[in-house]
Amino acid sequence: MDQTTQHAPYAPLETVRAEIARAAAIAGHDAAEIALVAVSKTHEAPAIRPLLAAGQRVFGENRVQEAAAKWPALREEYAGIALHLVGSLQSNKAEEAAAFFDCIHSLDRPKLVSALARAFDKVGRQVPCFVQVDVGEEPQKGGCPVAELPALLAAARAAEVPVVGLMCVPPAGIEPAPFFAFLDKLAADHGLSGRSMGMSGDFATAIMLGATHVRVGTALFGARG
Repeated sequence: MDQTTQHAPYAPLETVRAEIARAAAIAGHDAAEIALVAVSKTHEAPAIRPLLAAGQRVFGENRVQEAAAKWPALREEYAGIALHLVGSLQSNKAEEAAAFFDCIHSLDRPKLVSALARAFDKVGRQVPCFVQVDVGEEPQKGGCPVAELPALLAAARAAEVPVVGLMCVPPAGIEPAPFFAFLDKLAADHGLSGRSMGMSGDFATAIMLGATHVRVGTALFGARG
């Protein structure tokens, strides 16, 4: 059943969209070119349906297994859904991710480049990827060290893994703007158009500093218990 034309207002989504439009206008960017990735990790179908009914179609999940459990039914109910993997990806899950997701935001190491290249060949589709960069030098978060970024991008090109941009998660409790500006410069230096940066508390700042994709969960779904 395709419900794409039956849009019902949903206040949190309207608020976030208005903030995106405001930030884009201040920065002189086109709000229509900024993708809102609604991060639905840990949330089940009843919490997701209001956003779908309001016309939201791009969603982010952290885990392959969780997404595979809840999204097939929703994809039958609503057309046009795009699923983005925004959490870390184990190499042994590359094939499942390649088959299920429409974008991967967490490419961060050569082993995963190789695993995704094999997976894309096997499933017969190329999934656009963002390289996650460890801008805050926090190895526990994952992400490619800045010094290793050129080599990783070269490996991805050689393996024909499509890299469309860079992604970052700035350190918590620190002003994020310098990290967003740094990612924007890294992307520009490497000729990449995509910047996946900004979450519920800072997506407006990220947009002003060049974000093309913002990953918003709490502002849309409320705080997790």
